[in-house]
Amino acid sequence: MILINPEFKKALEDFASYLIAEKNLASATVVAYLTDLKQFAVYVEKTLGAKARPEDVDRTLVRRFLGWLNVLREKRTTVARKLVALRVFYRYLLREGRVEINPVELIRSPRQEKRLPKYLPYNEIVKILEAPPPTPLGLRDRALWETLYASGLRVGELVSLNLEDVDLSRGEIRVRGKGGRERLAPLGRMAIAAIKDYLACGRPVLATRGNPGEKALFLNHLGSRLTSRGVRQRLDYYVKKTVVAAGISPHVLRHCFATHMLERGADLRAVQELLGHVRLSSTQVYTHVTPEHLRAVYQKAHPRAQLARTTVEERSKDAWQK
Repeated sequence: MILINPEFKKALEDFASYLIAEKNLASATVVAYLTDLKQFAVYVEKTLGAKARPEDVDRTLVRRFLGWLNVLREKRTTVARKLVALRVFYRYLLREGRVEINPVELIRSPRQEKRLPKYLPYNEIVKILEAPPPTPLGLRDRALWETLYASGLRVGELVSLNLEDVDLSRGEIRVRGKGGRERLAPLGRMAIAAIKDYLACGRPVLATRGNPGEKALFLNHLGSRLTSRGVRQRLDYYVKKTVVAAGISPHVLRHCFATHMLERGADLRAVQELLGHVRLSSTQVYTHVTPEHLRAVYQKAHPRAQLARTTVEERSKDAWQK
């Protein structure tokens, strides 16, 4: 259990209330911020003493904290996330007049390695989609994978779906994304069919094991709302069963959704809306198409590409005839 002095603790509690009430951040985001900030508070107290306050922190101490994280061999993404939490925390304290300067403001985030998102070819995705058996849990799992792949949801968005969020007649679901933002996500024909089968023959069986008034769309084996961890465990099971490449998480299905949409000619901004991205730069990471697909798109789209190829073919034919 993390113990910090009352003054630092009060600042964190007030900050949490601010994130929820004014910033309208998701509870998972608030918990992540507080976890990182509690680690920082403990470091500050060990460095400056048990009575250290947030206003006692200067830029040098923040840099020493980041250096300590590097000694612990924390990933760059982890260090960057903790720095974001600190930056938002001290902006709040500055606004409230609790500190005179923001010691984090001029500190740059560590440069991130650009890694392409992991994704599977369509034939590998089909193996996972078609693997669940026609049992109550199997019908649920089939609906899970079809929904993830059809709508590009985050796993947290998936498990927070309620029955009232699904409109199968219109083929869409209401999704509550990051920052409390809502969007409508489409459901494809196969996803609609899988959800119908689950609602007809799977969910009623699972619901008898728990609270009859449970509103969650996806239930676990006890009849309660399925968790993100439960989704990951089930996917791990099917990945091993279908001998698909290891290291496949539910988020990979989101990557597959975006990648396959773009490979088939979807507009980047349309995919941005479907994914619920605020910035287009977040969606551009999915433009990692294969050279073969890039060449095919060029031949189809460029006004002189087809002409150039035809000319070469005609010249070759003339040379052969001569």
